[in-house]
Amino acid sequence: MSERTIERTAFDENTSDETALNERLREALTAATRRAPSSSVAFERLWSTLAAMTAGGKKLRPRLLLDAYAALGGSDERAAMDAACAVELLHLAFVIHDDVIDRDLTRRGELNITGAFAMDAVMLGASHDDARAWGEASSILAGDLMLTRAHSLLARIDVDAERRHALLDAFEDAVHESAAGEHRDVWLSMHLEPAGPDEVLSMMEQKTAAYSFQAPLVLAAILAGAAPSVIAELTGIARRIGVVYQLRDDVLGLFGDEGRTGKSTVSDLREGKETLLIAYARSAPRWSEVEPLFGDAQLDEAGGERLRQVVRESGALAIVESVIAGRCDEVHRLIAEAELPDALRERLAAITRACGSRDA
Repeated sequence: MSERTIERTAFDENTSDETALNERLREALTAATRRAPSSSVAFERLWSTLAAMTAGGKKLRPRLLLDAYAALGGSDERAAMDAACAVELLHLAFVIHDDVIDRDLTRRGELNITGAFAMDAVMLGASHDDARAWGEASSILAGDLMLTRAHSLLARIDVDAERRHALLDAFEDAVHESAAGEHRDVWLSMHLEPAGPDEVLSMMEQKTAAYSFQAPLVLAAILAGAAPSVIAELTGIARRIGVVYQLRDDVLGLFGDEGRTGKSTVSDLREGKETLLIAYARSAPRWSEVEPLFGDAQLDEAGGERLRQVVRESGALAIVESVIAGRCDEVHRLIAEAELPDALRERLAAITRACGSRDA
């Protein structure tokens, strides 16, 4: 199940909202482009590339914000739309920067910003190293531009100062937590210290849950004027949904159908990505046989299958599937007990089920 399917499963189809969201994103990028100096054709192309990115994508996070805001009784559609655009731009910033961190040149089978700009430089005669540096610099700057635009949209929302400050604080908290989680993820991938299951789960909560689920729900609640108790309940629910989402993502990263996920099942193994699967598999008697393969940038499919077989035999896959099921049960209990509107409760339950069972 793709992220798009998660949206359609968890939330009613709302084409008008999605059309309005894409239009507002286009307006926000156009306004930013007008403020940008036309220093070169390459810089103008960078903005065009960013505009194309905002026009595509699955929009899970902004739609979650818009639906939660409506369910909580919010009525300022323009304010909600700008907040929704901000979380989408934040997502794009993290995606762009994450590709640089992972040294990826493609995303879902197509050249990303680094790959496209590096290819241009090579075609004009640049060395491989210089072209790579140019591509990565373009990506870093593109992510910075998206992050700055996201903050600008939030800061300009027409609400009272107290509410605006609360929005900015919640957004900044999400950025800080996600950065801390990403930083820890990179550290763990160097395998300089053992990473147990609890540490991996904590890293996931910071890296994924904070901005993908907590930020949209908390921003929606703040904008709608929800009580602090409601915001606290949504925070707890969101963080747990985010962990479910990431656990399933990691399972698909090793055992998914590449044709559906658009991702190689050896890429996480080449990267040496520390997941809950690996944390449990390390205790397997045969792990020492395949440990040299884990994190090998030249890992081939045969080596990847050897690693996957050890993960299966260790029981790690079964354990993680059990953890996902248990976490889903916990989220459903919290949703049922929360003082939330029925519409929002139903939607959160649906998205929890979808996150736990998706296959792409």
